[in-house]
Amino acid sequence: MSILPPGPLQSQCQDQSNNAISSWVYQWSSPPPWCGSRAIRISRPKGACKRRQAVISQAASVEALPALADGRGSTAIQVLRGARDRANDMQAEAKAMARAANASVYTPELVSNKYRSRPIKVLRRTMEILIGVGSFALKLVLDQSNGQLDQNKRIRAVDLRKICTKLGPTFVKIGQGLSTRPDLCPPEYLEELSQLQDALPTFPDAEAFSCIEKELGLPLDSIFSSISPSPIAAASLGQVYKAQLKYSGQVVAVKVQRPGIEEAIGLDFYLLRGLGFLINKYVDVISSDVVALIDEFARRVYQELNYVQEGQNARRFKKLYADKQDVLVPDIFWDYTSGKVLTMEWVDGVKLNEQAAIERQGLKVLDLVNTGIQCSLRQLLEYGYFHADPHPGNLLATPEGKLAFLDFGMMSETPEEARFAIIGHVVHMVNRDYEAMARDYYALDFLSPDVDVSPIVPALQNFFDGALNSTVSELNFKTIVDGLGAVLYQYPFNVPAYYALILRSLTVLEGLALYADPNFKVLAASYPYFAKRLLTDPNPYLRDALIELLFKDGRFRWNRLENLLVQGRKDRDFSAKDALQPVLKLLLAPDGEQLRILVIKEAVRVTEAVILGTVIDTYNSIPNPMRTLIVSGNTAGPLMMSDTEQENMIKLRDQVFRIWRLLRSSENFDPALLQPIVQVLQEPDARSFGGRVIGGITQRFAARLLQQVLRAPPTVPASTL
Repeated sequence: MSILPPGPLQSQCQDQSNNAISSWVYQWSSPPPWCGSRAIRISRPKGACKRRQAVISQAASVEALPALADGRGSTAIQVLRGARDRANDMQAEAKAMARAANASVYTPELVSNKYRSRPIKVLRRTMEILIGVGSFALKLVLDQSNGQLDQNKRIRAVDLRKICTKLGPTFVKIGQGLSTRPDLCPPEYLEELSQLQDALPTFPDAEAFSCIEKELGLPLDSIFSSISPSPIAAASLGQVYKAQLKYSGQVVAVKVQRPGIEEAIGLDFYLLRGLGFLINKYVDVISSDVVALIDEFARRVYQELNYVQEGQNARRFKKLYADKQDVLVPDIFWDYTSGKVLTMEWVDGVKLNEQAAIERQGLKVLDLVNTGIQCSLRQLLEYGYFHADPHPGNLLATPEGKLAFLDFGMMSETPEEARFAIIGHVVHMVNRDYEAMARDYYALDFLSPDVDVSPIVPALQNFFDGALNSTVSELNFKTIVDGLGAVLYQYPFNVPAYYALILRSLTVLEGLALYADPNFKVLAASYPYFAKRLLTDPNPYLRDALIELLFKDGRFRWNRLENLLVQGRKDRDFSAKDALQPVLKLLLAPDGEQLRILVIKEAVRVTEAVILGTVIDTYNSIPNPMRTLIVSGNTAGPLMMSDTEQENMIKLRDQVFRIWRLLRSSENFDPALLQPIVQVLQEPDARSFGGRVIGGITQRFAARLLQQVLRAPPTVPASTL
């Protein structure tokens, strides 16, 4: 990172909206001794870079503060350095954006216009694909007819890897997706296709080094004190070198884009769009808009070609998710980044599918997979910004036990409404509320509002009643996707393009988990996160989902609450305070009367269970002779309750006590968290609520007492003389 020199500093900051550039000069108000009277010249855009201007201005004014002799000077210097570093970082990022100003953006019209006038090139590429894919399919047919399908698995896996490599980046990405699906491909195929992640053919080093110098406008030896003579890894879109920065000595990874890559993928997407039109027109079994899905995927791949965009993606991802101690995201060096060159912090680690190597470091693969799942749930359902290409080459286990995310070229976002709808969908699936599940497809944008969902309900019921033999957590993600897929094909669903990337992301993670443990259940590992969100998130949609989960037929399901707390506590971010406050606010809301009636009824039942359960325990602890005297020989006991009723009451009391112990044993439990509850209960509406609870308890015990008074006296057997 550069520092302010003793001479003028010039930079340009490009406004992406109107590309307007203007200049502004800041003069030191009180120049420090080392600076003299020089000015700092900062290029400032008219719009988007005002924030950068403010930070730079702040840096200049803080720099001008004289050192204080009373010890406060060190604080001022720290503030100065932080502001100066931020300003320099923004300037460097702006310069990188300017270097990538001519990066291509995917549009269907651009691709169509470019290749429609090149029929010979299109025909040649079509024949290459047909020959490559067709020859592989023919070999499989011959192996099956000769009874050698299993015997030749290894040979055919090598053939498939070579075909994907030969056909180029588009097919390499298809092979990368298959390499993480042990449920779709035999182990021999997984092993071979995994080489597509970072062991692809390289292009000449001279071309790579020339690209670096051309893109950054500097000689190679003025940037790096050393750089590996050959690539450390080669991926579908570029290859990576390990280098050491000359100005700081920091070790970095330098990714350089493959020459001619845009031409290659553009032609493939042109052909795929043509195939998509044919599928939309003639294949009725697929109801989704295939062309729209291809266009969405193409836009993501073209974004990968702009390495400045990838760097910005990495920064955003780091800010959102690297706050956890077990997640690592490398930083970006903007001074040495452009549209075709990306310089980032070097990360030592082992690919997540190299189980033996990970265990040799004393780490557990499933712990790292769990970290990946929890981080992915936050990506998909909390912030909505997610890594859409998490194959093993992009996920590393560091020696410290952290999970490092790499390669941020392909990212996507989940709409806010869909995030809550997905969580609600899981709740409805647990409750087997198939009507609510069908209605969720409106919020997920799978169905237009004018589509009647009533015919879909029986199809959902037929699938899930057969699949949910025990619990939802026993299902794997593929089972649900396949089952829902069968339903989607039968009805007018239109799967949004973002959802296809979500499916890809989740299936890749499940594939990594199954690679480590064939019995691993992703949904079971996801339960703690879902439980925590349901218990703590104040969003109205999730509050309603929690009520649906806990109440049924006017009765509170304490076993569900206990299970949610048990699962939610497994999430490190679970807070007992957060689990109580949203429920109280919902309970005392103006529109919460119906819920208050249910809660009052349940509060009376629980209070009765606690008091009478204690009476029953006390009675059972008394010696038998004394019991007979107390109840005057009545076998029904002192409370006129059957054995079944007594057992149910004690069971309810014990369950409530267990739930309270779960809350108290939370790591962040503090008795002070009850203080806001007391404050809330002092409000007028809350006092009315409390009075209704006390009135209900009083009535219940009065009825019990009356029953005791009016009970028939015990029959005294006649004495025999």
